[in-house]
Amino acid sequence: MTTLAAAIFPSWCRALGALSALCISASAAMAFDGIQFGPVGPGAGGGTDTSSREFAKEYEGNPEKGTATLSKANIAATRAAIKRYTEIVAQGGWPAVPNIELKPDQASYSVAMLRDRLKASGEYKGDVGAGEVYDSGLQDAVRRYQSANGLTPTGNLDKRTIAALNVPAEGRLKQLKLNAERLSQASAGAAKKYVLVNIPSAQIETIENGQVVDRFAGVVGKPDRPTPLLRTTIHEMNFNPVWRLPPTVISKDLIPRGREMQASGKNVLVKFGIDAFDGSGKKLNPEAIDWSSGQPAGLRYSQKPGKDNPLGFLKINFANAHSVYMHDTPKNSIFGRNFRADSSGCVRVSGIDRLALWILGPQGWSAGHVEQIKESGERKDVKVKKPVPLYFIYVTAWATEDGSIHFRRDLYNKDGAGETAGAY
Repeated sequence: MTTLAAAIFPSWCRALGALSALCISASAAMAFDGIQFGPVGPGAGGGTDTSSREFAKEYEGNPEKGTATLSKANIAATRAAIKRYTEIVAQGGWPAVPNIELKPDQASYSVAMLRDRLKASGEYKGDVGAGEVYDSGLQDAVRRYQSANGLTPTGNLDKRTIAALNVPAEGRLKQLKLNAERLSQASAGAAKKYVLVNIPSAQIETIENGQVVDRFAGVVGKPDRPTPLLRTTIHEMNFNPVWRLPPTVISKDLIPRGREMQASGKNVLVKFGIDAFDGSGKKLNPEAIDWSSGQPAGLRYSQKPGKDNPLGFLKINFANAHSVYMHDTPKNSIFGRNFRADSSGCVRVSGIDRLALWILGPQGWSAGHVEQIKESGERKDVKVKKPVPLYFIYVTAWATEDGSIHFRRDLYNKDGAGETAGAY
């Protein structure tokens, strides 16, 4: 059977415990949650050298623990950052950086302008008039900027970094003010033990007593299929689950693709191993379905567990009105990208084995137990005896106790800081 995970989803592109430049494959690929219909392009940043791609893959897929996003100390630090950025804006903001990419030791008139820009926001501490060579001191400043802005810290001045640098100071100040309120609201009443998904960062944190136990790379909803904000609890784990296609995927992906394939004498259900059922639960002959009619919209669809199932070996359930959940995936390459907004609203989790163990450990589960059920393919539903609080938040700007000021893409344009704030 053709691998679903390799055949259904548009190709997007994404850095550091957070998000980067958007790019979709040239043809009109249709997307299921975690799968690809159509060709997969190279993604954004298609001129990056091999060493940078390998570094990005490792860096993005294995984020450092860092500090808790909802740390109360971050609220005071963010307010201090607002004061600092208010002063920057009052002084005229910062200069725009020319759209000229730079690699180590290249010379360009734009180097002086880059120094001025990074001096204004504090990443560059050296001499402003230090020549036109992109030297190691300036590269280090760019790395600091990239790390603080959710970009892979390669030290190369690429298009994503230039775009982020050119978000006006006024826009960044607006983001800090909005997010100070978001942090305050999200922190209020936070449990001692919880799971956090910060959507713009495309990362998941497990928190105990205010400390990060583990951090995971994630994949969140695309801008046209956003992951919702939630405050709920994890109550069930489905190991080696059946994938029941959600309404959005059926209407926006399966049916259009079914019509397209039927016109060329092919069948989408046969190709991707999907079963169709009528209202009484009767399984239908896939060849008897007329995709050009209204019939497909009234059917239910599912895919059995297996290596091609887009949910992978684990689905994590929590009460919500959006039919979203967290899950594994058979296709892990996207976790190594800087831009990871590529789902239909659900959240894919890299290293979900560790998350499963953290949730079920208090019930006597061991790493060996999780691995055994993963390898065996056994279908098993496990109730979480003490439901774990889960928060899906949208925080694009914050500061930490050490004075670092962080920004992430305004992925869903919630900040009103201009298109540039979400388009890198």
